[in-house]
Amino acid sequence: MARGGLDDKIHPVGKLAAIVTALAEDGVAIEDALRAVQLSPGALASPKTRVSINQILWICREAMERAHDPFFAYRAGSRMRVSTFGLFGFAILTSTNFRQTVRVAAKYHELTTPLAGISFREEAACGIWTVDPEPHPLIDARLYRFLVEMQFGIHVSLHRDVMGPAFKPTAFRFSYPAPMPAQRYREAFSCDALFDQPSNEMAFDATLLDAVPPLGDRLTSPTVLKMCDELLEEFDLRKGVSGKVREALLANLAEPTPIEDIARHLGQSPRTLRRRLQEEGASVQKLRDELRLQVAIKYLRDTDVTVEEASNVLGFNEAANFRRAFARWTNMSPQQFRAIASNA
Repeated sequence: MARGGLDDKIHPVGKLAAIVTALAEDGVAIEDALRAVQLSPGALASPKTRVSINQILWICREAMERAHDPFFAYRAGSRMRVSTFGLFGFAILTSTNFRQTVRVAAKYHELTTPLAGISFREEAACGIWTVDPEPHPLIDARLYRFLVEMQFGIHVSLHRDVMGPAFKPTAFRFSYPAPMPAQRYREAFSCDALFDQPSNEMAFDATLLDAVPPLGDRLTSPTVLKMCDELLEEFDLRKGVSGKVREALLANLAEPTPIEDIARHLGQSPRTLRRRLQEEGASVQKLRDELRLQVAIKYLRDTDVTVEEASNVLGFNEAANFRRAFARWTNMSPQQFRAIASNA
């Protein structure tokens, strides 16, 4: 899961700006697109602007509704270049070999304002990226598909920036059913497109990893990676007390953690912790419910566990209590959510 809360404005505006720019090219007025997230057009150009995960997801939803291009998500992702991602982009450019490049990309992906988790492996002479959208109540089946295809577009663009413009995936695999004839995907993505697969994956020829990056620098790379580590630490500071409490709660989400234990862990009194959380509009119970919801969504969306099993994992003493809590959080039952999440 991404660091901080979904409303924490700790992320650079680059990804959101790229989506809005792509929408403008598709004929949507920038002011109209930004109205949903209460940003001005001028804020898109300011390096000081910080946005939240929720704001970016709302822009993605706007794009789903307003864009005319059925492959808008992929093409919007393809607009995002190494330069879009600041220090992260510089880190992958200066890596001294391509296997280091993919390790750096996976490790510091959090600096790109992630809407999906990513992982990399080599298998059967293929390099394979796996993409898994973050659990979030806004992410229904359509938005899930949008995020996967946008992330694939980003991956292709960054590989071409780093490995050269001739880079081409050998296949895309999608965990959802084909929303249109698969041949249209093959034509749009210029490679095989397979649906109803176990996971979302982009495959490419692993021999490309044996080449030497043209901009790799043995002296510069360690310095840039140290800066990336410092930036991740800065994210930790920006996420405030709420973020630290989230980490403490995640250590054992199935058991209620007394505020006294969390306060002791953070070196504060319970009274001080309550006050600081209140200043951030949070409470231990609210944060615990947010985390339980995120984990519940992931179980219901991505696994076959029963509602009763999910209930036990999340620390509910009865499945009925879990059903009531889930309905309170999302205005639908776990079964309804699972049905919606499984249908594009």
